Amino acid sequence: MRGKLALEDGYVLTGETFGGGLQSGGEIVFNTSMTGYQEILTDPSYCGQIIVLTYPLIGNYGVAESDCEAPRSFARGLVCREVCDQPSNWHLDSTLDSFLKRHRLLGLAGVDTRALVRHIRDHGTMRAVIAAGDIADEALVARARALPVLSGQLHVASVSPREIRQSGDPAGRRIVLYDLGSKAGIARELDKLGFRVISVPHDCPASEVRRFRPAGVVLSNGPGDPVDVMVTVEAVRDLIGRYPLFGICLGHQILGLAFGARTYKLKFGHRGANHPVRDLGTRRVYITAQNHGFAVDPTGLPIEVEVSHVNLNDETVEGLRHRSLPIFSVQYHPEASPGPRDSAYLFDHFAGMVSAAKAGRGKSP
Repeated sequence: MRGKLALEDGYVLTGETFGGGLQSGGEIVFNTSMTGYQEILTDPSYCGQIIVLTYPLIGNYGVAESDCEAPRSFARGLVCREVCDQPSNWHLDSTLDSFLKRHRLLGLAGVDTRALVRHIRDHGTMRAVIAAGDIADEALVARARALPVLSGQLHVASVSPREIRQSGDPAGRRIVLYDLGSKAGIARELDKLGFRVISVPHDCPASEVRRFRPAGVVLSNGPGDPVDVMVTVEAVRDLIGRYPLFGICLGHQILGLAFGARTYKLKFGHRGANHPVRDLGTRRVYITAQNHGFAVDPTGLPIEVEVSHVNLNDETVEGLRHRSLPIFSVQYHPEASPGPRDSAYLFDHFAGMVSAAKAGRGKSP
């Protein structure tokens, strides 16, 4: 069916709809990954967002349920140049179109995604609407302008589980994972290290975390503006100095806020599997998988917290490290899913930090 994409600034593109639903709206963002559309669509960090994929052919290897990063998609739509309806993959379960229908997620193909991404880069992310049918441009633009902005919406609350879950080795050292919309890959990497992973909701109080007597705490990725989850920030402040802490993506921003820094919205964010990051300690450069629209302002950090990594594209903060306590964070995804495995070593760093803390040495690696 014919369909349209309308941005709040009046920019309108026409294409062909696929997937499920008739209309959807949210913040429009783009991802530069060449593969991994399934992991992207099931990453809870995309809650409330319409995703534009820059790679021109999407769906060519279908969908395998075992590769999902969450049981469902929280995204609001998908935009691509061309969608493949005859995928080839030895372990696929369905086509991308069938996957979107099952999740009631509307897609739009046949769109000049190069022009669309250039527009977003020039003007920034904004509210947008995808709709099936031949609806007047003015009506769709008005619907986009009527949508709420991303900040202020409680997206983390909608993706964070309400119950406490456990995985990994029952006899392993206990690690509390603040699930703020965590990708399955984070728990999977912690499981590989022999930990007993206790996943808790975003609003779990610090007193409840202490009751588990964990060997360390991990703060996961998640959607939205970090200032909208101050309940987690307050809990983390109470945990600083008590346990080794490792923040990932939104967890990194929450650690920054807990240390007194501020965060700010990026013009169009960092989303893709090809973002270069420099480790300021070793001077090595890593290619990383990223998905975030906010960054930490380093000017508000206390002297005991240093910037450990920077983005080589725009020099934004990509990592923090406490100078004496076993605490560190990164703004990217060491678990990848999808993306390069360059930064998987950070989970080993965390495991070493946990072991050092147990032995009484306790400093961040």
